[in-house]
Amino acid sequence: MLRYVLEEQDVAAVRFGISPLSELGLSLRAIRHPASFPLQLPWVSRTESARTHLDHEVLDALIDERMWTPDFLNPRPDSPLTRLDDELARLRELPAEVFRRDLVAVHGRVPDVLAGPPRAAVRRVVAALEELWAASFAAYWPRMRAVLEADVVHRGRQIAQHGLGAMLNGLSATIDYDGDILSVRLRDPADRTQRIDGTGLTLMPTMFTRRASAPVGDGPPMVMYPARGQGALWEAERVANPAAVAGILGPTRASLLAALGDPASSTELGVRLGVTPSAVNQHLRALRDAGLLVSTRYGRSVLYLRSELGTSLLAGGRAPTP
Repeated sequence: MLRYVLEEQDVAAVRFGISPLSELGLSLRAIRHPASFPLQLPWVSRTESARTHLDHEVLDALIDERMWTPDFLNPRPDSPLTRLDDELARLRELPAEVFRRDLVAVHGRVPDVLAGPPRAAVRRVVAALEELWAASFAAYWPRMRAVLEADVVHRGRQIAQHGLGAMLNGLSATIDYDGDILSVRLRDPADRTQRIDGTGLTLMPTMFTRRASAPVGDGPPMVMYPARGQGALWEAERVANPAAVAGILGPTRASLLAALGDPASSTELGVRLGVTPSAVNQHLRALRDAGLLVSTRYGRSVLYLRSELGTSLLAGGRAPTP
């Protein structure tokens, strides 16, 4: 049992964060024991071949049979907008003593593959994680982040409507909050009590835990809990196509047009509709050239949105006159 003691000032400092690096590390649970994560089986299956040539020797050393991962893979995120590149940059600078300590806390020793010079070992860990990201996460992260961000919005709404206590008690069946102490029932047999003491408590939704999780050591107060809405994440979206529009555009382009009532990237659309990225981009260009979509750049992504002409076509109406 882990108990976080929240004083009055600590209650005001409860915040949410999203960590791409933590998702990357925790995903090793689903890869190691896919049967224990039925909601993620489609992701495990879809990415299996892409993971064939990864550095499995290092990745296997980052998790044990209890499905624990070292705390350096679960950094406290700065915000819900934390970037993987920033987290990996900090990991590269991890002090050698922290690297060893966190591994020993999980395995009881430093695994042989990481027992050499710490700088070289950290570089190899970062390289293995970057390869795992490229193989299994890059194409799916927009959808995953959307689920995680939607969970944060939902929890904020709960606080506004029902109060902090109701929100905390609704995070997981293994979390209890009595107004003073947040108790987290962990698989760790150790009994720990940690005061927040003004350092803040971070709540982090994740795709890769079935119950509440927390740092293995006495790091910054943080609770990882199962994000809502995972069930339909990996299923290809089935959008009802208006028959007349599908007859003109084809079923895939009609589905894309129907799906773009809200802005979305080509990567996200490919995951939602079960279409390859190259095919999605080809269809999107055709729809945009026809004036049925508009596009804009947002950060590193190009977002697409149905135009007024596209909306009118779906509705069977006429295009609006200027």
